[in-house]
Amino acid sequence: MSTTSLTSRLPVPAHAARLREALLAADFTADGLLDLLGAPAYAALARSETVPALRATGGDGPLETLVRLFLLQEPVEHARAAAALPLDEAVADGWVLREDDTVRATVDVRPYGGPDGEDWFIVSDLGCAVGGAGGIGKEGRQAGAAVVLGVGGASTTLAGITVRTPVSAALDLGTGSGIQALHAARHATRVTATDLNPRALDFTRLTLALSGVPEAELVTGSLFEPVGDDTYDLIVSNPPFVISPGAGLTYRDGGMGGDDLCRTLVQQAGERLNDGGYAQFLANWQHVDGEEWQERLRSWVPRGCDAWIVQREVQDVTQYTELWLRDSGDHRGDPAAYRAAYARWLDEFEARKTRAVGFGWITLRRNGAVASGAVEPSIVIEEWPHPVEQPLGPTVLAHFERQDYLRTHDDAALLADRFVLAPEVVQEQVGLPGAEDPEHVVLRQNRGMRRATRVDHVGAGFAGVCDGTLSAGRILDAIGQLMGEDPVLLRDRTPQAIRLLVEEGFLLPAGEGAGGTEGEDA
Repeated sequence: MSTTSLTSRLPVPAHAARLREALLAADFTADGLLDLLGAPAYAALARSETVPALRATGGDGPLETLVRLFLLQEPVEHARAAAALPLDEAVADGWVLREDDTVRATVDVRPYGGPDGEDWFIVSDLGCAVGGAGGIGKEGRQAGAAVVLGVGGASTTLAGITVRTPVSAALDLGTGSGIQALHAARHATRVTATDLNPRALDFTRLTLALSGVPEAELVTGSLFEPVGDDTYDLIVSNPPFVISPGAGLTYRDGGMGGDDLCRTLVQQAGERLNDGGYAQFLANWQHVDGEEWQERLRSWVPRGCDAWIVQREVQDVTQYTELWLRDSGDHRGDPAAYRAAYARWLDEFEARKTRAVGFGWITLRRNGAVASGAVEPSIVIEEWPHPVEQPLGPTVLAHFERQDYLRTHDDAALLADRFVLAPEVVQEQVGLPGAEDPEHVVLRQNRGMRRATRVDHVGAGFAGVCDGTLSAGRILDAIGQLMGEDPVLLRDRTPQAIRLLVEEGFLLPAGEGAGGTEGEDA
């Protein structure tokens, strides 16, 4: 990566609308790229491999020119650039530079498809878009560690899990190139974006302007310091969560020891949320000898909040060290220096008694009833490394709604209520071929978290007939008669299984009051 992008002035958005028009006219969009490059070359770009895309853009059309200029950072002939974009304005505003007979980009401009088909663009430093840093961090240190990355897997994951209900005020903390602020602008009346790196805010301004989105309030500072006592309905952050022995790379290293940055961010978020508001983060956390990782995270949850924490991945300290040394490009340098850096990371982990590092999602919801002490907080901490179906924002919202339901319904209320089977839940029977009865029955979700759970014959029969017409108690009575079991015993032992199926989203309440009165329908 050239350090020019880190030392020269950044573009200004004075004529961003005109540039946007030219990009759209050339079909410089996510769909347009896929059509032009084909799936293999398009996927290779996500791995930072550019050769297939170079081979696919040998033509002289505007789209090929823009791909070579802004995605592949190749110089293009002056005449080709002038045919593809308003060149004089792009030069004046700093998007491109003239060099003799060629033009080259000063920033990476990457098409990004919004959730409702919007054509957006993410602006970042040259060479810092999708596919991982691939040595960016090493160059960034040499240029002052102010590098700003573009869109990648972490940022799209956070965007996908974020709850997208209409809100008055949203905060994107540590905005980077502005991806989360861009998404928040769709459903928030006011968007505030912060970052410790002032250049990141400049890139966010460019991303929003080129995407045709109103400008956010942009504030420089660390954590919640720059927003004072303001509160929000939504807080999102993809923070610099890497647990490293130093703070050399602003885009990834938080500058605090161990996982203290993530812990501080989570603990301080509670008092910044309005009642009913959500805070959602990506984070790393330590697995420390003599301490359960679940209890470590439980201690992070601020007072007055419900929480859902999902550990998606765990790496031992050697895997984790190698991942981030490759990210910073240290593996490409002097072997002795690489070994010394590796040893520093292991020394840090050993000093902190850290044996592994977890990665996952943290969602908080401010709950007035919890804050007042009227109900106990719902804190669910689980490990789920399996594939999920994005976007998960609706799944996150439904999780907390189900927790509210379960807290207000004891066993008698569950039996009095009616339920429906969630959409796209299927039943699998597992057993030896030819056996008369299966060894066990599995219910499996084909959407959202894609959970699977084993149930007995009563549970399978119960779930299969839940269509919202009969109360749970009535269904159990019928099952008892069919199976020759005591319905009283069934009513006594089954509510816990129903509760689990509701908690994990296999069964959905048919509606408050749908179960009628206990004497009438239970």
